[in-house]
Amino acid sequence: MNPAARLLLENKSWVQEKQALDPGYFQRFSMSQRPEFLWIGCSDSRIPPNEITVTSAGELFIHRNIANLIVEDDLNVLSVLQYAVLVLQVPHVIVCGHLGCGGVRAAMTRETSGPLDQWLDNIRGVADRNAAELGALTDENLRWDRLVELNVLAQVEKLARTPVIQTAWARGASPRLHGWVYRLDDGVLRELVTVERPSTAEPPQP
Repeated sequence: MNPAARLLLENKSWVQEKQALDPGYFQRFSMSQRPEFLWIGCSDSRIPPNEITVTSAGELFIHRNIANLIVEDDLNVLSVLQYAVLVLQVPHVIVCGHLGCGGVRAAMTRETSGPLDQWLDNIRGVADRNAAELGALTDENLRWDRLVELNVLAQVEKLARTPVIQTAWARGASPRLHGWVYRLDDGVLRELVTVERPSTAEPPQP
């Protein structure tokens, strides 16, 4: 069977199963959404956000890109952030990286070209700012793992500086920012950092 056709067939089976268990399932979700979390994660196919967090449809508002980056001029991630935080008013924003990230590895080896190479420059900047710490790790895999963690921490810092988060905090909203790392070899999520609204939050300057 054609792989794409198989997916359509699986969808029909899934719809029938959902309707059998809960006849009003799709009607309820068609009306509105009220997710509690914005998930900003890597595009890696081995990391299904709903599955690894044991969440159901409607709980996660999801954005994914290579190496889970917050890039200041990326209208895609900024639009997702604006809608999730200022319209849906999610109380939690999670940046989740993962050990074994191919994007981070490619940034380290500098073996890419084209748009991907330009995108990964954002990670190389993180590596350059932490060159002393990374250079002290003689094992290449340990450097790789640590750069994954440092990249998550850097993205949470950038997230906190975005006009969207600054505006939400200035309005008294309190989206908490979380930096997590997922291990592919054991399936465990680990928290690196949580950032909360500062008591002195001010509106962003025009």
